Amino acid sequence: MTALISLLISISAVAAAPVPHNDSESNSHSKALLTKASATSDEKEAQPPVKQFTVGVLANWGQQRAIERWQPMMDYLADKVPGTRFTVRPGTFEQLNQALLRGEIQFIITNPGQYLYLANRYPLSWLATMRSRRHQGATQAIGSAILVRAGSPYRTLYDLKNKVVAASGPHALGGYQATVGLMHKLGMEPDSWFAKVKFLGFPLDPLVYQVRDGNVDAAITPLCTLEDMVKRGQVNRQDFRILNPSRPPGYDCQCSTNLYPNWSFAASESVSVNLTKAITQALLALKPNNPAAIKADLMGWTSPISQLTVIQLFSDLNVDHTPPPRWDAVKKWLEENRHWGILAVLILLVATLYHLWIEYKFRQKSETLIETERQLKQKAIALERLQSAAIIGEIGAGLAHELNQPIAAITSYSEGGLMRLQAASADNSPDCAALLEKIHRQSVRAGEVVHRIRGLLKRREAVMQDVNLLTLVEESIALLKLECERRAVRITTQVKGEPFFVTADRVGLQQVLVNLIKNSLDAIGELTQPRLGTIEIEFDFNATQVNLRVIDNGPGLTHPADELMATFYTTKADGLGLGLAICSDVIKEHQGRFSLCNRPAPQQGCIATISLKRRGSSAAVV
Repeated sequence: MTALISLLISISAVAAAPVPHNDSESNSHSKALLTKASATSDEKEAQPPVKQFTVGVLANWGQQRAIERWQPMMDYLADKVPGTRFTVRPGTFEQLNQALLRGEIQFIITNPGQYLYLANRYPLSWLATMRSRRHQGATQAIGSAILVRAGSPYRTLYDLKNKVVAASGPHALGGYQATVGLMHKLGMEPDSWFAKVKFLGFPLDPLVYQVRDGNVDAAITPLCTLEDMVKRGQVNRQDFRILNPSRPPGYDCQCSTNLYPNWSFAASESVSVNLTKAITQALLALKPNNPAAIKADLMGWTSPISQLTVIQLFSDLNVDHTPPPRWDAVKKWLEENRHWGILAVLILLVATLYHLWIEYKFRQKSETLIETERQLKQKAIALERLQSAAIIGEIGAGLAHELNQPIAAITSYSEGGLMRLQAASADNSPDCAALLEKIHRQSVRAGEVVHRIRGLLKRREAVMQDVNLLTLVEESIALLKLECERRAVRITTQVKGEPFFVTADRVGLQQVLVNLIKNSLDAIGELTQPRLGTIEIEFDFNATQVNLRVIDNGPGLTHPADELMATFYTTKADGLGLGLAICSDVIKEHQGRFSLCNRPAPQQGCIATISLKRRGSSAAVV
């Protein structure tokens, strides 16, 4: 796109150029301009894309200072190696390890301790070793300086037994590890020598401040840390003292331990050999007076020097640079995020208190629930007693209701017999005998009703036997024959299917049939407009059950069926509200189904349906 724009600009320039008087000169001039524009376009198209690289740097003085220190060095490399661009990625030991593992950095500048750790796990190429700008360009510039307050009583490492010290990290060569190596040579056990070691991480400034403020007894710092802070005016030199001090010839700072090789510049395996060669040449060619070298505080770079002293140190310390235990990571996180740790403890404490409160309330509610349950049991016993008394009263009312029909029949038949005997006609003798026979049957029926209710009072089960519904219906109709004639109601029967026996309580089932027919007669008698009353009794014999329907042409139901079948609910002026309730209970005892509904429009009347099982059938009634 850029080449195209340049070509268009060139063509525009050609068009805007003065036109020569000679045509040949004009053509030559135009060709020259076009050739130049084309050459410029080809050069821009041939220019290779810039490759971006990231260089990880150990940020021992903080990330911002690391960027300010090393970015000029990156610009220097980009200038010396065409087609490249380098960016600084500062971080701690763990951050740089993870970044290299994920392939987020291609180069790393770090101390030899971390270099050896990474070299054992990732393929790295060691390009150069840094020459310190101090100490006359020495390459052995990593060590430890153990700081204490100037007025403290501590003079040697032996005086720090059971004291609290601070260090940047357990894997810092120019700090804790170099001091541990010295302690091993002096016969000390670092793991149990100090009362506590606080690892504060980077930057290094807090190490010195912790000593100054009296928060720790001593601080293990990298070489020249104190001198650098004094130079920047952050602390006063006279406020501190260095334990086990030594200053090798040519060195500008005091140290407490042996010195080890300086930082190294290394490349990962993802970088090509030609690029590592070009970068190595650029590093070795860096002059001490180059602004990049001055900003990075180094004299330059030299060929990689032996790391034997570092390897021996790690061997003496049995350092395998295995990742720290998870508890150490948690402990470090808690130390670095103390406020979050306090918040977590407070949340845990509140949650514990809330749990105890909930448990207390639960126990309190449980005790209340147990007491309530005890009271409910006592009330249930009292209710059962009341219910028993109510049942006795209901049974008494039911007895009066059920005996009313056979006694009325006996009365009617007796009156008829008396009237015929008074006629004193010999021809009426057979009729009188028949009437007396009917009176006898009704008295027997009344006795059966009484015995059945007495059995109910004694909680005896009904007598179940094979019953012919056709015969039972005929007997029920016969009981109400006089009532039907008096009300001018015609009763008809209709049978569908092949009849069969049912297992039922004959007396109880006949009570249901008589009660339903009597209710239909009473309903027809309530009609304001005179008309012929009819009651149809239908038998529908199916494979597993029989459906018996009592259908009348009365006014129909005026209330919901559930209300009508409730105990003591009646729509009659002289009713007790027990008939339909008793019918429903009897049919339920037979594992059957009893229902009431109105006839479909435009017909008037009610349909009472009784569904009973066939004898021997195990299928449920539907």
